[in-house]
Amino acid sequence: MRNPGRVFSTLCLLSALAANSASAQPTSMSAGERQKRLDTEQELQSIAIVERKVLVPMRDGVRLATDIYRPKNAAGPVPIVFSRTPYNFNFWDVRNGVPRDMSTALEAVKRGYAYVVQNERGHFFSEGHYDILGAPVTDGPDTLEWLKGQPWSNGKVGTTGCSSTAEWQLAVAAQGHPALGAMNVQGFGAGVGRVGPYYEQGNWYRGGAVQMLFITWLYGEQNQVRPTFPADTPREELIRASRLFDLAPQMPPVDWDKALRHLPVQDILKAVDGPGGIFADVMPVDTGGRMIQRTPNDPAWYKGGLWHDDMKLDVPGLWFMSWYDVSVGPNLAAFDHVRRNATGAIRDQQWAVIAPVGHCSYTRARADTVVGERSMGDARLDYDKIVYGFFDKFLKGEKDTRIDAMPRVTYYTMGLNKWQTSDTWPPTGAAATTWYLASGGKANSLHGDGVLTTKPPRVDQPDTFVYDPANPVPSYGGNVCCTGNAVQAGAFDQRKMESRADVLVFTSAPFTEGTELSGPITPTLYVSSDAKDTDFTVKVLDVDPDGRAFNLDESIQRMRYRDGYDKPLAWMEKGKVYKVTLQPLNTSNYFAPGHRLRIEVSSSNFPRFDRNLNTGGNNYDETKGVVARNTLHHSTEYPSSVTVTVVPAKQ
Repeated sequence: MRNPGRVFSTLCLLSALAANSASAQPTSMSAGERQKRLDTEQELQSIAIVERKVLVPMRDGVRLATDIYRPKNAAGPVPIVFSRTPYNFNFWDVRNGVPRDMSTALEAVKRGYAYVVQNERGHFFSEGHYDILGAPVTDGPDTLEWLKGQPWSNGKVGTTGCSSTAEWQLAVAAQGHPALGAMNVQGFGAGVGRVGPYYEQGNWYRGGAVQMLFITWLYGEQNQVRPTFPADTPREELIRASRLFDLAPQMPPVDWDKALRHLPVQDILKAVDGPGGIFADVMPVDTGGRMIQRTPNDPAWYKGGLWHDDMKLDVPGLWFMSWYDVSVGPNLAAFDHVRRNATGAIRDQQWAVIAPVGHCSYTRARADTVVGERSMGDARLDYDKIVYGFFDKFLKGEKDTRIDAMPRVTYYTMGLNKWQTSDTWPPTGAAATTWYLASGGKANSLHGDGVLTTKPPRVDQPDTFVYDPANPVPSYGGNVCCTGNAVQAGAFDQRKMESRADVLVFTSAPFTEGTELSGPITPTLYVSSDAKDTDFTVKVLDVDPDGRAFNLDESIQRMRYRDGYDKPLAWMEKGKVYKVTLQPLNTSNYFAPGHRLRIEVSSSNFPRFDRNLNTGGNNYDETKGVVARNTLHHSTEYPSSVTVTVVPAKQ
């Protein structure tokens, strides 16, 4: 018999939230899409045993909301495709009054898998407090143990998902739970803490500068005060309730292009009336302090759900990346690290796919894939066949699957506009070539005299520019995600940005033969400043015969960290020249005859990265900056350069 008091409290909550949900404007949806969703749900119900709003207990008593779809007529226990996410997977699209698109679950069930999707703690119907990548890493093994113990499970689980639905996988895989048979990580940069030269700590930093994308992302994700249900609410009532509302926050729209300019940085979310949380507030549970106050090697980064390169990872892996995502460098470094350090056969049970698209846009490639303003050609790939070939091999034990026929690396070369393969990254036979930055001291802007040469200039004729934090170089396209209307990812003609005097431009002579650059690009700069601390940015571009300059990758270095992220802060002395090597950039791009390689050097790329206020202070709690006069040196004594990776032409 139902508890009347419990039902009353639940219904009061339902009424209040349903009233709030009813005020939201429905999104537009075609009649065809509505019917497609209805048909998919009907087919799923016909072939699957469906269990929704199952609350799976963790070791600390917190329960995570989980939906399960498994084949009705399976001959025996089945393997599991598992997805855990902070995002809304509620089966009913409340705003449109139809089922959500259930095609992913349907595909898995048709292929003989149980499909299980779970919300991270502190989100939607899951209990507990949310902390980006700081929730107990034990949530993963606890769920795997629960899944392994279900009577319909064959004890083998494969994880899948993109972005925040992938980022938790690496640290959990490193726990070595026996049920985890394979992982498919897609756009997973925010799950990588420290690997090789990269101390990004989950995309929070690049070269010690804050990547501002997480400020906009946390606005909609770090809610700590939210509606919850009594712990003893029956599952059937949760399912019924979820047809009325899905607990999705209705966040007021924000003009992020304007909002990210607010100072101090630590108050940006407060200034747009965003929710409190891990970004800049004290949390209800111990999370290691406010994220905006952490340094790149802060001990707090090593307490939560990030994977670091001192953690053994012995699981077969299928790694999806993209050239215009926010962290292809650390992603590739993680893949290579596992290939070098995993145990035995696991080293060769790793496959990488690198697409020429933005964050999690793999399946949106078309016959003419345009990324930003640049056509990439036909970048389509049958990802479902690849993923399920991978799972069939490691979860079902099948032989001669689609994955067995694939080389270890499948990468798309822009400019050549084709998929290529290799057994290594960088591609087999690739070699380093160094270009040197040179000018007559007037490399400022596209109209300056900056060039790239094969030898450093004999005499130093340095280039100086003024960096004013109040007037930073605007981000235009790039390798980024999640910044709302502030920055659009992709390749854009950069000539407008290159018209500024605070952008130094260095361009090679036209290539006489087609040249493929595939692999790391490492800039080494010799610089000086009249500021105690400042930044230096680098952008790599392909200039076509019409003069269009398309960005390939970009990076930044905060000078206080030039000696290392685990070293004491290093302040600059006025006029002293310092050598600084930026973390490697990465691309695969073919320069056809007549194209030119270009390097931009400046001190800001905003709001892609936060502005250095040049004071030597905390930066996150400051409201005023100082203008810096920054200088790039280039000579045999100061050989500023960029080392690229060239793949020999195929004979």
